[in-house]
Amino acid sequence: MQLGNFSVSLAVKDIEASKLFYQKLGFKEFAGDQAQKWLIMKNGDRVIGLFQGMFDKNILTFNPGWNSDAQKLDEFTDVRELQRQLKASGITMITEADEGTTGPASFVIADPDGNTILVDQHV
Repeated sequence: MQLGNFSVSLAVKDIEASKLFYQKLGFKEFAGDQAQKWLIMKNGDRVIGLFQGMFDKNILTFNPGWNSDAQKLDEFTDVRELQRQLKASGITMITEADEGTTGPASFVIADPDGNTILVDQHV
């Protein structure tokens, strides 16, 4: 099962303080808009998202169809196929991708400890 690019989306209290902290760890701004209170930062192939006021807790994020530079992959498993495979294996969906569409879609699941996992396809 190929889930695509992996990142951690962090629910932060102060986007500026978080940005400065992660810059000290070698992360650089890659995408986002600090004025809108969200930034994507990279250190090599490692990606973190900083999100102030957008959600309550940290989220593990997978992006089918993207590499770590947010570039489209030539081949990837569509989010709806991943959803079908996970449902067939007994995973409960919190939210589901619309099976009747193509292109961008997402679903949300949680691990046994309640950690939120977002599978978010942008292509």
